[in-house]
Amino acid sequence: MIMEKQTYVLVHSAWLGAWQWNNVSKLLKEKGHTVITPDLPGHGSDKTSPAKITMEHYVKTITDILDNQKHPVILVGHSFNGITVSRVAELRPDKVKCLVYLAGFLLPNGGSFFKAVQIVKNSKAVDNFYLSEDKTYGLVKEHEIQNAFAHDIPKEAFDAAKPHIVPEPSAPLMYELEITKENFGRIPKFYIECTQDRAVPIAVQKAMHTGNVKKSYSINSSHTPNFSKPEEVANILLKIGEEK
Repeated sequence: MIMEKQTYVLVHSAWLGAWQWNNVSKLLKEKGHTVITPDLPGHGSDKTSPAKITMEHYVKTITDILDNQKHPVILVGHSFNGITVSRVAELRPDKVKCLVYLAGFLLPNGGSFFKAVQIVKNSKAVDNFYLSEDKTYGLVKEHEIQNAFAHDIPKEAFDAAKPHIVPEPSAPLMYELEITKENFGRIPKFYIECTQDRAVPIAVQKAMHTGNVKKSYSINSSHTPNFSKPEEVANILLKIGEEK
């Protein structure tokens, strides 16, 4: 049987960029699939000032990509940008074959990052998060970044990636999600749990996805299995592509 070729749009997490997907993208492409990994505004190669960025800018980056696709895509959101892909799916439901949340924020209508983290306990990311003096961007205290997000990769590898970590614009973090049952609600959803996550604890992940997804998968990893276990992430995305 010939496996159907998919188009995957992989949306990076807060503070990172398209570069976070390099290893996962390579594995998917080796199987013949198309992979698109955009830099959101203010991340990666995009040097827009955080003060100028809103959720609408993030969303438009992805909807512009979807508008150029002939066929629906598998849309993947990591961490905070689970919120972004949810909004994109609401606006372009016919362009999204399914949604995948990698330790992602799968929130109800009206939910926001800032609201959601108010009730999160025992998170190294939340406990060490702070806003800049002018409130335009957020960061995690430098001495806790690896412990919060990537405790399961070598320090040398993390130190090599650290220069690419950028301030996260605060306006998208405050955005309150707008979704409907008619659009967002009809799209199949999958969740990939990270069971050793110190940023979004596994109990929080389960609370977000239980009863809200078609199927969930688990990886025994930190918040960033795209670095520590890219083969497992790719294999799960391939499975989802076969069953979506």
